[in-house]
Amino acid sequence: MPNAIAFLALGASPLIVFALVGWLRAELALIWSLMLAYLFLPESPTAVDFPLLPPLNKHSLPAIAAFAAMMWKYSDSGPLLPSSHFGKLLVLTFVFSPALTVLTNGEPVFWGRIGLPALAIKDLVALVLLQAMAVMPFLLARRHLACAGAVRDLMVALMAGGLVYSLLMLIEVRLSPQLNLWVYGYFQHFFGQSIRFGGFRPVVFLYHGLWVAFFALTAVVATFGLWRQARRDQKGAAFYLLAALYLTAVLVLAKSLGALIFAIFLVPMVVFLGVKTQVRIALILGILALAYPIMKGADLVPEAYLIDQAGKVDQERANSIEFRFDNERTLLDRAALKPVFGWGSWGRNQILDPYTGNFLTVSDGRWVVTIGIYGWVGFLAEFGLVLFPILLIARETFGRASHELTPLVGAATLILAINLVDMLPNATLTPMTWLLAGCLTGYAEQLRVQRKAMPRARALVRWKPVM
Repeated sequence: MPNAIAFLALGASPLIVFALVGWLRAELALIWSLMLAYLFLPESPTAVDFPLLPPLNKHSLPAIAAFAAMMWKYSDSGPLLPSSHFGKLLVLTFVFSPALTVLTNGEPVFWGRIGLPALAIKDLVALVLLQAMAVMPFLLARRHLACAGAVRDLMVALMAGGLVYSLLMLIEVRLSPQLNLWVYGYFQHFFGQSIRFGGFRPVVFLYHGLWVAFFALTAVVATFGLWRQARRDQKGAAFYLLAALYLTAVLVLAKSLGALIFAIFLVPMVVFLGVKTQVRIALILGILALAYPIMKGADLVPEAYLIDQAGKVDQERANSIEFRFDNERTLLDRAALKPVFGWGSWGRNQILDPYTGNFLTVSDGRWVVTIGIYGWVGFLAEFGLVLFPILLIARETFGRASHELTPLVGAATLILAINLVDMLPNATLTPMTWLLAGCLTGYAEQLRVQRKAMPRARALVRWKPVM
């Protein structure tokens, strides 16, 4: 169980957030308050659990504090919801569709002598609040990180966070994942899953070693993007290159095959391709991630081929992928019984042992979790909201010269797109995902405002010689 330090750190996080908002400018305060909380606060089961409310953990409590502090200090900074009707629809559906999930699950579920309760009004309140807290970083980032400078601030923060976290990762690579146990008094996952390729996979203070590896991947891609910009501007290029190479080495030591494949795929794109090409590739990746559940249901995913290819690298990885595919198929069949709004909470979307009540299924991918709990409506709202900024950015690149865009927007959209792809095998939807999605949404909306103003500006220029 967590020790007193764990609950003290979680309880002190709102004070730290308010202090950062008071000391730093809005962009840095928002980025660093959420990133520090994500990287260093303890994972579940450390949470503050009030009656009728969802547990307040490292993801929700700092988000609430940041929302309150930013709204208090910057109350006149504009609307929170996206400017487009489609964006507003996605946000409102994401937050309030769980109410319909509860209303369509008023009956208990039985597995032999094991019963799961019917959903009630208290579940409606809890699920809606849970969704509202999850989307707060998106809304704040869209409002306060809506410029090219903020995109750079976020990329620099990912690099700096990766450099700091790499020291802790190297400790655990050498000594095994012990930091969470030493500091907070417990290990947050199954220790056996941290043993890979004859060594240890670092976990630090995150949920799983895969989460650590994915954060290291984002730091690598962000740093290579900063290096490319610095090389063009001839400012500190050597530092960014050394940092990128060092972080790449740390990523290799994180021992995550998926993150390594993503890095091999993304880094050459960030280094060699143009911004507009990067954005278009990100759009393709995001659409494929959104289409995967449909392809899975239609048996269009080449599972046997993927398992065979993974087996050529490592048979253990092949067995893991086959296990995931089998569970996805079982859970998707379960979700098909309540396809629109899902089964709701309390594990009603799972298959249970009729005698012990233990789960017989394992839901790894975020997509299958979301479809099972919130149905296809909830899935399209959640994944659509993450894909939404990539669509907006892609729209604004058409008919616009590359120099009119910040060169880092390509790397940022690729990170967000690969996060969507990673949410197929894993549940890596984190506050950093929402922060990046909100930042790109705000930046795309600013580009749209500039585009709308261009015809009038050009007309004035044409009439100036006549006048």
